[in-house]
Amino acid sequence: MGKLATPDWILKGKSKPDKKKEKGKTFRLRRCPKCKSDNVSVVLGNEEGKGTKGWECKKCKWTGREIDEEELNEDEFMKYLDEKGEEVA
Repeated sequence: MGKLATPDWILKGKSKPDKKKEKGKTFRLRRCPKCKSDNVSVVLGNEEGKGTKGWECKKCKWTGREIDEEELNEDEFMKYLDEKGEEVA
């Protein structure tokens, strides 16, 4: 049996561009799937090191693992904060 050749994709590296090299930062916005509020938090397990139980909405008390996530660039995120009425330092 002969030697196996290294595939081209390994020699050339990844072909898709890195998202980090795009212009500006990206921000993740997590929302409750039930009421669309952004006031959500992670629910931790009872024992240390046991991971998370999922997400909880502080507004409507929804709990679960499937949460809505959006990725916004810096301009979209600043517009979102302005509409929400948050003070930006």
